Amino acid sequence: MTIAWQGHIVGLHKTPRAFLPMSSDENLRLIAGRGIEGDRYCLDNEAGFYSQKPEEGRQVTLFEAEVLDAILRDYKIQMLPEEHRRNITTRGVPLNWLVHKRFRVGECLFEATRLSVPCKHIEEILGRSVFNPMVHRSGLNCKILVGGIIRLGDAIRPE
Repeated sequence: MTIAWQGHIVGLHKTPRAFLPMSSDENLRLIAGRGIEGDRYCLDNEAGFYSQKPEEGRQVTLFEAEVLDAILRDYKIQMLPEEHRRNITTRGVPLNWLVHKRFRVGECLFEATRLSVPCKHIEEILGRSVFNPMVHRSGLNCKILVGGIIRLGDAIRPE
């Protein structure tokens, strides 16, 4: 039985270097096999906190807007979409179910490699205790199989 779902992009974010704030963008250029143009984890141009451990499966990261809602509700901690340090904020997408699956984001094709795990680094950047609230719901790491431009509002759907 196939579970039907379709979500969409509600936020797009990147930063050229570790520790710098994430910028919010209207669109991002994704390069198959490498990452997001101008982002700190784009392969061959790594400048992120974990760049000493390059990883093919971390070319793009996603985070659920619903988790931001839950952190506010359950922990009374407000996090803005650009503060979770992931590239794409989604709504209506069951990220935890997508590991090892392919799915479309706008015109691009992703393959989910693993769930993201939070690290204490985010608390250093934000100055808030968000590590525990993000455990088991800190997003999804993916490879970019087909690149292109993604935009706010683009559909996210199963392949």
